[in-house]
Amino acid sequence: MERRTIGATALEVGAIGLGCMPMHWAYTASQQSGEGALRTVHAALDAGASLLDTADMYGPFTNELLVGRVLRERRAEAFISTKCGLLVGDQHVVANGRPGYVKRACDASLRRLQTDVIDLYQLHRPDPEVPVEETWGAMAELVSAGKVRALGWCAIDARARRRFGSSAGARTGMYDATIAQLERVQQVFPVSCVQAELSVWSREALDRLVPWLSSRGVGMLAAMPLGNGFLSGTLTPGQGFEPEDLRARHPRFTAEMMAANQPIVAGLRRVAERHDATAAQVALAWVLAQSRHVVPVPGTKKAAWAVENAAAAGLRLTAEDLAEITALPQAMGSWY
Repeated sequence: MERRTIGATALEVGAIGLGCMPMHWAYTASQQSGEGALRTVHAALDAGASLLDTADMYGPFTNELLVGRVLRERRAEAFISTKCGLLVGDQHVVANGRPGYVKRACDASLRRLQTDVIDLYQLHRPDPEVPVEETWGAMAELVSAGKVRALGWCAIDARARRRFGSSAGARTGMYDATIAQLERVQQVFPVSCVQAELSVWSREALDRLVPWLSSRGVGMLAAMPLGNGFLSGTLTPGQGFEPEDLRARHPRFTAEMMAANQPIVAGLRRVAERHDATAAQVALAWVLAQSRHVVPVPGTKKAAWAVENAAAAGLRLTAEDLAEITALPQAMGSWY
């Protein structure tokens, strides 16, 4: 698989990674299987998808434990990215950016992952009660201590999407606050990578965030590059989702909105037919084409899909393909 670098630290990873969240969090609980998830992680590594993206809150904790079982055997083949800063309560998730907590969370993640160093340690969400420079300073100390190799910032925030709405004009400034925070923490310690949503039906990051990252040599992990599975073309309007599945409450996954957005999938399939590929592979190749600093991390719990996704790294879209995809209709329905 093609290799890409993460930030100025030039940490190399496969051009497509593996998002491990669906194995233990947010999607179809009845299909979550420990042994099946293990096979999926192994299959991804076999296919060259070396970046494994997890977090302590996934489960919570169970996803890191599972990834740790793989790392125990294949640490040299993997690039491990995990996150801290969010605590899972009975009814909600809260941020905790206190320096002491961050350091304890890192030690706990190291134990669960069965490794002595985390390749990329991301702040899942800044704590509004703690100056972000203090949180970032504590994370920088983890690098100095040899427990972490590089620091990243997770810019996925449903609250920001709700605040800026769904119209293109309203979304223009969605990442302005993120960029302002990044500029503050850059004064403390370099940001190597930012994780943000980017897909054919969610392109806001291209307006300001991706240019800002590219101009500074900061890498990007493209989260949800398959639009929570919609862009794969494997979901049927009106199929319904389990109560714990985030799509059960997602405005774009109502039967009406899924039907309305089918032209996007149809467009991906037209391009896919020309390349003997799948709609999912075309969607991932489009993300890869947006910047050499971008690494998509499609999430899946199934080994076959992990292998299919990894193969997208070898798909080369033509200029005509890219123009056709870019011209597809904007997604209908609010995002959160």
